[in-house]
Amino acid sequence: MNRNKHIGSDLRDFLKDEGILEEVESRAVKRALVMELEATMHKHAMSKVRLATRMRTSRAALDRLLDPDNTSVTLTTLEKAALALGRKVRIHLVAA
Repeated sequence: MNRNKHIGSDLRDFLKDEGILEEVESRAVKRALVMELEATMHKHAMSKVRLATRMRTSRAALDRLLDPDNTSVTLTTLEKAALALGRKVRIHLVAA
């Protein structure tokens, strides 16, 4: 009988078996970050141009930050965005 080896496992097990768990988690974190940044921008009625100006960066750099598929974000850029929005970055490590 052919049994599906994934029956009874969770999504994380499947993604790990496929070798894409870290990539999927990175994208999920970035998407959540982008959603939070965009919500804060909306709350403060701040355009991308205005935010980029307050961050002292280019609109292209801000577009990369707000691209949910671009997981290459520096802490410096993230901190600039947070500061420009009147926020602070807090990062903590949790058990794997």
